[in-house]
Amino acid sequence: MNKDIAKQSLISFLSNFPNLKEDTIMTLAEMIPVIAPSKGTILVEAGKVPSECYSVLEGLVREYQFIDGIERTTAFYTESNSTVSSDSYTDQIPSPSFIECSEDCLLIAGNLQIEEEHFDQFPELKEITRNILESDLNRTKNEYKNFILSSPLDRYKNFLRTRPDLVNRVPLNQIASYLGMTPESLSRIRKRLVSPD
Repeated sequence: MNKDIAKQSLISFLSNFPNLKEDTIMTLAEMIPVIAPSKGTILVEAGKVPSECYSVLEGLVREYQFIDGIERTTAFYTESNSTVSSDSYTDQIPSPSFIECSEDCLLIAGNLQIEEEHFDQFPELKEITRNILESDLNRTKNEYKNFILSSPLDRYKNFLRTRPDLVNRVPLNQIASYLGMTPESLSRIRKRLVSPD
């Protein structure tokens, strides 16, 4: 991992938060751990208690579960949707999901001890973290509501509109799984959109 590139990515990420002053950002950039797992790395294993939480600086992370022996994609995390949500980490209970790097990644890796130390030293971080979690919760609720109320065609159109960054980065079978349909159904929908007649 190129430490200068990692540090620059972290500074860029932290600069998105107006509550953080420049000197605080530079101090945090020296303290916050950044890791560079390669494609295929399992960050969290189903059935195990996560020891770390993550934010994506660069790359793509996928969350999935096995239900009745079938792999079901439940979330994608990228630079534009950075916080890898995990109730299991927050509550320190076994995760129902696998979380895996779908690309080579650059991630912030935090743990409860590091978080508490940073919150003590930089109280503004606690407010930022709370805002991020609230935003994640609201986005997830809206996505779920739209998912439940939408037809498969509308789900795919919404996916194209809200997550265009994933269209060329994710295999179609994973997109289909994420949208709650079979790859064959997704293929038919895509053909209809290309040639509606």
